[in-house]
Amino acid sequence: MLETDQKSAGLDSNSPSVKPNDDDSYTIWFGPEAPEGHEGNWIQTIPGRSYLVILRLYGPLEPWFDKTWKPGDFELVE
Repeated sequence: MLETDQKSAGLDSNSPSVKPNDDDSYTIWFGPEAPEGHEGNWIQTIPGRSYLVILRLYGPLEPWFDKTWKPGDFELVE
């Protein structure tokens, strides 16, 4: 777990603070500060320290198994 000021080391789509995008996908923000308006979808990181991202799927659908779907790569947002 990350040693940060956040109370949790991860996000859960069932949490009321985590909001989906208009197309029902989720954007998760990683960084030292929460982007305004996206605090519920933010995971705090510590500058100069590494972290590991794990995606856990419960009940994945056929596109996961036949490899027609995969999670997107991280994208830098400035």
